[in-house]
Amino acid sequence: MAYSIFQPQRSRPVRGILFDMDGVILDTEKLYTRFWQEAGIACGYPMTREHALGMRSLNRAAGEARLKSWFGPELNYEQVRLKRCELMDAYIEEHGVEPKPGIRELLAYLHDRDIPAAITTATPIDRVLRHLTPLGLEKGFAAIRTAQDVPRGKPAPDIYLAGAAALNLPPEDCLALEDSPVGILAAHGAGCMDVMVPDQDLPDADTKSLLFGLADSLTDVISLLESLR
Repeated sequence: MAYSIFQPQRSRPVRGILFDMDGVILDTEKLYTRFWQEAGIACGYPMTREHALGMRSLNRAAGEARLKSWFGPELNYEQVRLKRCELMDAYIEEHGVEPKPGIRELLAYLHDRDIPAAITTATPIDRVLRHLTPLGLEKGFAAIRTAQDVPRGKPAPDIYLAGAAALNLPPEDCLALEDSPVGILAAHGAGCMDVMVPDQDLPDADTKSLLFGLADSLTDVISLLESLR
């Protein structure tokens, strides 16, 4: 089976879908992993892939705290972050970004069934639109909420509460799609039916204990939704 439901007691009719962007809608999480690592090394810190994976979905304050916990309080977070942006933007300018397999099919499925969707992402709105608009994907979402719209970014639940509110739904009636442990913490904390669609790695035991469900791909999310009807 390409999907699993771990906590069926939390099942409710799915009235809305909340999407993380990087690693769920767009195949960009691999770029963040690559360029956090390259930026750290360029700035003199021995960043590994595991360190870079640990930066996924974190808000700025949490990201700074995590980098300093690894490399010391003297670390210049803004220097590393700006280097990461420089390297990643240059790559995307040359190569563009790719949608995740199955995203168009999933959005079409939701459209046909009048299930609204919103984006709930740590990425700033200008970057969201810069990446989605050339692919025509922004048209598939009724709302976009970013960390700029809420008091606290992920792993706090604020972004998922805001996404549900934008759809005029309680979070308990929303399925939240995430690829990272930090994102799952946020979605679970908001009370959503949190489903992980792994991108860079599989969930560890702590993350798996929080999950409503797990899907191998976005196409498998369609099968999961069908099972809940």
